[in-house]
Amino acid sequence: MYPNRTSVLAAAALWAAVSLAASGCGGGPDRAPAASPGAGCPAALARAKSAVERAERTDLAWNGPTTGPTAVPGKTLVYVAQTMTNPGVAGVAAGVREAAAAIGWQVRVIDGGGTPAGIQAALSQAVTLKPSGIVIGGFDPLLTTQQTARAARAGIALVGWHAVSAPGPSARPRLFTNVTTRVEEVAGISADWVIARSGANSGTVVFTDDSIPFARNKAELIKRRLADCPGVRLLATENIPIPDASQRTPQQVSSLLSRFGDDWTDSVAINDLYFADAAPALRAAGRPGEGPPFNMGAGDGDPSAFQRINSRQFQAATVPEPLSQQGWQIVDEFNRSFAGRPASGYVPAVHVVTAGNSGGATSWDPRGYREAYRRIWRGQ
Repeated sequence: MYPNRTSVLAAAALWAAVSLAASGCGGGPDRAPAASPGAGCPAALARAKSAVERAERTDLAWNGPTTGPTAVPGKTLVYVAQTMTNPGVAGVAAGVREAAAAIGWQVRVIDGGGTPAGIQAALSQAVTLKPSGIVIGGFDPLLTTQQTARAARAGIALVGWHAVSAPGPSARPRLFTNVTTRVEEVAGISADWVIARSGANSGTVVFTDDSIPFARNKAELIKRRLADCPGVRLLATENIPIPDASQRTPQQVSSLLSRFGDDWTDSVAINDLYFADAAPALRAAGRPGEGPPFNMGAGDGDPSAFQRINSRQFQAATVPEPLSQQGWQIVDEFNRSFAGRPASGYVPAVHVVTAGNSGGATSWDPRGYREAYRRIWRGQ
């Protein structure tokens, strides 16, 4: 998702409510900087350059579904939002509303307010309304097992957005499908961007939150890909809990600058918000807004990240989610469920946004999906 400060704090609370907190293992240097690093990985560097070039393209044709069931009439959806203050959750909700209008359905949005109790109450209300389908909008359904069980008994279809870690159908919790990009691909392209940008010669810091299993896994995948190149030195992993990011990130950035100086050339963070908090410390140290360090957000592409990228102020790139397209996909997945068909299996491709390809936009909206879904629903 594309969390803002309020929604990120809420998301962290949700994770804490449903999973065991992992003890942090970051905060110190993971590998000593090499005295004279060299590329040493021509194959990995070539692969990274090719992958990034492909991911930065904005002119790709629609590669999602082009066939499926025609519109099943008279359906109603309820979108239960983790919190509508979260730009990602709200962006998908807008896409669902737009797509529902195109297919001829009714949609109601219920805001969970970003707290476990609020989300449980919102989902309870949604089940009571007896809609045809409910969207699990950006929260872990394990937090709402009683409510999802009630929905299943009532025959209400459930489709998730970022509800579980992997895309596609889910048995536990039971979802017709879950709409999201693949974390492995997001992590991989983020690391590839660092390898390609630096010519496989980089001193990199990774920012993460080890208390969130999904974030910890993403960070480990990033580091694993970076390790493909000996010349890409992992200077440190900074384990900063998201709720503490505004206080701790500036201090840690100042410490990193003191410890590594010009050896720190690149950063990858599991969420763009770390760079909003890093900016004051980098600015105070006289670092240029356009880098170094060159900062890559491995998700989620919120509007403030686009603004930093477009203005070249302490963030160089992000891997955004296509929010509106995912809203349309959610509606199409419900239509497949109502028609007795399997989920589409479509997973959005990862995309890299930089100042060079953003076109001044504040979100990523690929081409062609609206027309494709309309044709499917009309039976054309």
